[in-house]
Amino acid sequence: MPRLPLLDDLDKTIAAGGAHFDARIACEVTCRGEALPVHVVTVGNSDPQAPVVGFFGGVHGLERIGAEVVLAYLQNLAGRLRWDDTVHALLDAVRMVFMPMVNPAGIWLGTRANPNGVDLMRNAPVESAERVPWLIGGQRLSPKLPWYRGILDAPMERESQAVCDVVTQELLSRRFSLAVDCHSGFGMADRIWFPYAHTRAPLRHLPEMHALKDLLQENLCNYRYIFEPQSCQYLTHGDLWDHLYRQSLTRTGGLFLPVTLEMGSWSWVKKNPRQFFSLLGNFNPLVEHRQQRVLRRHVPLLEFFARAACSYRRWVPTAQDRVRHQRRALAHWYPEQAQEAEA
Repeated sequence: MPRLPLLDDLDKTIAAGGAHFDARIACEVTCRGEALPVHVVTVGNSDPQAPVVGFFGGVHGLERIGAEVVLAYLQNLAGRLRWDDTVHALLDAVRMVFMPMVNPAGIWLGTRANPNGVDLMRNAPVESAERVPWLIGGQRLSPKLPWYRGILDAPMERESQAVCDVVTQELLSRRFSLAVDCHSGFGMADRIWFPYAHTRAPLRHLPEMHALKDLLQENLCNYRYIFEPQSCQYLTHGDLWDHLYRQSLTRTGGLFLPVTLEMGSWSWVKKNPRQFFSLLGNFNPLVEHRQQRVLRRHVPLLEFFARAACSYRRWVPTAQDRVRHQRRALAHWYPEQAQEAEA
């Protein structure tokens, strides 16, 4: 089989970053007799007191554009490190962690799942006590059906465990960390989702998420992102970010905010209806100029999250501000609970 082009692009980007980039292989997965690496690239301040932001892509192999967005931002950094003092100043203050292709075999095969048929975003040990949609919420019937969670009580898939290990080592050990996971395929609009996916209950750090939403809307005011908990749309079992966020709550002194960029791929199909007849076309822009437009649109979002992590002390709410954001967040995302609180 020929090499995966995106892996070649990643290798070239790592080489372009030179001594600034620290690259390693988190694990390898076998696909049709070939060993495919899952790369981790780190850059920036290694001081344990420094904030950190992680960028993840390609968790669903079919959603290739997610990997391409993360890789495009890494390429952007590699190029700017040669001449841009502002990038050096940013990286003196923040650490960045990249896993552009969590599921390289799925990208190679053009499948949502990994070669074992497991959907990595349904693979974590998280069970919803609330009703989830049939199949899409995660199922254990068969790997031949989509959204397969894996065998009950079996260890997580190698790729899922690699994400958990990297997040635990690189992000949860810090005083402040952000994680951005890039996906595509839900609706016409671009969404930014945050936990929970397994319950409609608000997460503990709802005020911080609301403050981050306000910050994004104030600073990327010409970009239309719907910022909401995933539970506003549907519930699932086994969400990796629910699992890792709950893990972060067992640690003291740290704040971990994971979000998912869910690019609205239906808009690409609307502009080019022939994509509807291609499985890949339902999740990715297939026309080159549209792909370039998508990359131009979302790379500034990743830069925003890097700068938000760097400057978290200036916007993370404290004391009365936290109470105010909690009240506004409940009214905005959980109106029924807000009414109960006022009653």
